[in-house]
Amino acid sequence: MSTPCAVVELLADLRAVLARRRLRWFVFGAQAVVVWGRPRLTEDVDVTVELRFSEIPELLGDMGAAGFASRVDDPQAFARETFVLPFVHTATGLALDFVIAGSGLERQFLERAIPIDFGGIEVPVVQPEDLIVAKLLAGRSRDLEDVEGILRERQGHLELDRIRRLLGELESALGTLDLLGPFERMLRTIERGRTD
Repeated sequence: MSTPCAVVELLADLRAVLARRRLRWFVFGAQAVVVWGRPRLTEDVDVTVELRFSEIPELLGDMGAAGFASRVDDPQAFARETFVLPFVHTATGLALDFVIAGSGLERQFLERAIPIDFGGIEVPVVQPEDLIVAKLLAGRSRDLEDVEGILRERQGHLELDRIRRLLGELESALGTLDLLGPFERMLRTIERGRTD
């Protein structure tokens, strides 16, 4: 299991590389859930970065110099196929999944990311509303548990209308996917729990 100190060490090294390269980014995934929801066990750090494919070779050199090793043999080919650069932070042994921002949605999340103090260093973190949307879109059971945790912890402090609007837009764009239904059911369950 990762320790908070290990995560902070990884984020400090990563922040230095991304600041030097002047790349916009944000933390999402389990570390963002820890910020906005409830603590949970995790062995990795997930970030989204605004990056052009032509910048990958230089970035790989900078990441290597900062103590990040690629977890795949051909990171450029892997990134073109998956939009992910998987690293391991050699000092801590933590995995880092470096997601290349692709969609308009991810770019909106970049615009709205907010600086949060992580053990003495400030890093951009996805807003809780955007994290809920991303987790509902992923739809795995762990993601849905994360959404419920965030809703319970942040009740009364979330822009529910913005979440509904984004989910509705995604449903329209993707066709058959039901995102609003699970969200509304979670809200009703949490509301019932508060009145019992």
